[in-house]
Amino acid sequence: MLLALTVIIITARLVGALFARVNQPAVIGEVVGGILLGPSLLGRIAPDAAAFLLPADAAPFLSIISQLGVILYMFLVGLELDLAVLRTTVARTVVISQASIVVPFALGALFAVAVFDALAPPGVRVTSFVLFIGVAMSITAFPVLARILGERGLQRTALGTLALTCAAINDAMAWCLLALVVGVMQESPLDAMWTIGLTFVFIALMLTAGRAIAARAVAALDRSAHIGERSLALVLVAVLLSAVATEFIGIHAIFGAFLLGAIIPHHSRVAAHATERIADIVRVMLLPVFFAYIGLRTEIGLVSGPADWLICALIIAVATAGKFGGTTIAAKLVGLDWRDSAALGILMNTRGLVELIVLNIGLDLGVLTPRLFTMLVIMALVTTMMTSPMLTALLRTRPWQKLNDTSAA
Repeated sequence: MLLALTVIIITARLVGALFARVNQPAVIGEVVGGILLGPSLLGRIAPDAAAFLLPADAAPFLSIISQLGVILYMFLVGLELDLAVLRTTVARTVVISQASIVVPFALGALFAVAVFDALAPPGVRVTSFVLFIGVAMSITAFPVLARILGERGLQRTALGTLALTCAAINDAMAWCLLALVVGVMQESPLDAMWTIGLTFVFIALMLTAGRAIAARAVAALDRSAHIGERSLALVLVAVLLSAVATEFIGIHAIFGAFLLGAIIPHHSRVAAHATERIADIVRVMLLPVFFAYIGLRTEIGLVSGPADWLICALIIAVATAGKFGGTTIAAKLVGLDWRDSAALGILMNTRGLVELIVLNIGLDLGVLTPRLFTMLVIMALVTTMMTSPMLTALLRTRPWQKLNDTSAA
């Protein structure tokens, strides 16, 4: 297991650094590093070497490490989020986030109806297939978006904060829709409605009672003479409990970790200490393992022939039109200028992490064939790779200011 972990970290970091040099987010390089080590390349040209370096019995351990990494990372992202900044833009945030899920969902559903006979697995009902593809097209990769914003220093800008919040709402809604789809497939819609209800209750409790409790606890810890192991241990326990709570509800653990980070006063000594102690180990070791692990499970060779690649291109076009178009138009309608609206559309079109989690669920449920799964993985990678060059083009015209510089405006 240690050999597999070492190989993954070294490969992910090296490929990530190469991608960063060509103005692509390192996260994409880390996913590609995993693809190179997996069945798409190493497993095809040197299966014995792949089996030695990455034995099958190492997969459960790598999965646990990668999940821990992404949970801690989303907690750090939550610590960066200033909820006070969002009070004046609640209506705007809700409108944009809902448009960014409704429009791509509708286009994805129409696409699924058109390709059902050609791409759906045998025995899958039309309703289940259409609903699942709609959800898959609606995803914004919240952690990947956060990583891109962090690498570019945009996470503390007004636009970066708006993008993160819209993505959080978007993905929470997507998980609720996914729960509904799974309930329909398993003929248990009441369970899905229960998940949706509990999700709203949990969010409301965290933003009210949870926030008040966190503020008092953090204030008490800040008054201590030393901010040390005790405060860090309490924070980490709270992160894991919050993550477990959302996983128990039926949505992904990353949302619990993010919400806890968001309700902790981000200017506190506790927040600064937690960030200082865990940020480097998460970004340098744990998070690259997560993204590389995703790549290990992807087999590009399943897509072959002009017809398959044409369908793949169509999937990318539909996904981009829905997410970018829906977000941009909604942002313009609520008062953003065209440049910031387009930038928000570009950011919300970022996929990857959460998208791949959802696709893996679809593959396990049998609603996706391995071939369609691979096409959707390629779509997630391409739409994410589009983000950086398009943002760079917009940044050349006028850099975004930090929140500290714009909060008075």
